[in-house]
Amino acid sequence: MANKKRQLILNVFLQRFGHHLAAWRHPSSKDNGRPNLDWWVRGAQLAEAAKFHTFFLADFIGRSGEITEETGRSGISYQFEPFTLLSAIAMKTQHIGLVATVNTNYDHPYHVARKFTSLDHLSKGRAGWNIVSSYSPHTALNFGLDEPRAHEERYERAAEFVELAKRLWDSWDDDAFDYPDRAAGQFYDPAASHPLQFKGKHFSSDGLLDVPRPLQGYPVLVQAGNSDTGREFAARVAEMSYCSAQSLDVAQAFYKDVKSRMAKYGRAEDQLKITPGLSVVVGESDQEAQDKFGELQALVDVSNIHFGGFDLSGYDVDGPLPDLPYQSGENGRGRFQQQLELARRENLSIRQLVLKFRVARGHLQAVGSVKTVADIIQQWFEEGGADGFNVVPPYLPQGFEDFTRLVVPELQRRGIFRKDYDGTSFRESLGLDRPENPYTSVKSVQKHRVA
Repeated sequence: MANKKRQLILNVFLQRFGHHLAAWRHPSSKDNGRPNLDWWVRGAQLAEAAKFHTFFLADFIGRSGEITEETGRSGISYQFEPFTLLSAIAMKTQHIGLVATVNTNYDHPYHVARKFTSLDHLSKGRAGWNIVSSYSPHTALNFGLDEPRAHEERYERAAEFVELAKRLWDSWDDDAFDYPDRAAGQFYDPAASHPLQFKGKHFSSDGLLDVPRPLQGYPVLVQAGNSDTGREFAARVAEMSYCSAQSLDVAQAFYKDVKSRMAKYGRAEDQLKITPGLSVVVGESDQEAQDKFGELQALVDVSNIHFGGFDLSGYDVDGPLPDLPYQSGENGRGRFQQQLELARRENLSIRQLVLKFRVARGHLQAVGSVKTVADIIQQWFEEGGADGFNVVPPYLPQGFEDFTRLVVPELQRRGIFRKDYDGTSFRESLGLDRPENPYTSVKSVQKHRVA
């Protein structure tokens, strides 16, 4: 893999109507708010046909019980639980990686380890885990928790969560159940099992995982976070990082910073793929794309804007953003700061800030012809801003169909994106090493020494 030409990574993150604030109001949006398996399967198959690496499924777990007239004006996606949906999609696809989001604040490593192992076997080695430790006060209340955990504690807990999950995945040799000896009545060799006694600060577990080791060893570990703590977590744990940046210089600084932290953890830089979010509206010409984007922008409702925990409905939307202290703890502080700095730097009104930042959720926005969009992607890829992108279509299905129909062939023509899948597993597709089971490695060394 090391000698192969570096290739762009493309992931897709679908929201039911799209990521733009007004996507659900767009004329091309015909669906209602009920869960619809066929819709998700079509999206995954479209991404796979375009040779995307990853189908990413977010999970904004929990909802506030504070219902007002305004809450009904938001096109919130009330959708399937990730493992259930991705298990169904696994049966309808063959190559694309399937990443499920799991919040470490509301689960136990044993549950998560067995679910990902099951998904990895069901998909024949295509599972990935987006590790989230966000802590919304509303979600905490859904789970009966009154006191939110601090930012640092959540990351500490998440690191221990992942460590225990890895120990559970390593509790069986890869081939523990491959050679049942029926004549001798030996189903498996007890030496292939490695019971654990894990006692940590946040979790404990004794025994064995009740599913064979994942086909990939571990699912691909994915993480998102722009804070310093998040960057350190990515350098130590993650194999793919989702991040947000609206300019190349910001993306380059993030890329260089996170990759430079990996060596102290004994990790090679190519074992972490950094994929910023990318919102694209593409047309046959720059003007056509701008016209499409303008249709979306005109549908944005600016009557109910909240910023950093403050209701801004009492302010003039065409006036400046007021000086407001951040009130929502550490969770979301990075996005708050991004918006604040952007508004001050470009002297944006509240309306302008919403139309510039929030419609793309703080990600890179590319609006233009095929050449314009492909030039941006290629520049970021070749100039140290990204290993690839997490495509966040602003409206669906047309927005993603346009990207696969127009942009992907151009990237392939330029030789920076593949024309077919590499290998059979998600790890092989991304060029990531398969983690060895440390117990098996020790046995192999011991066997070699005896020989």
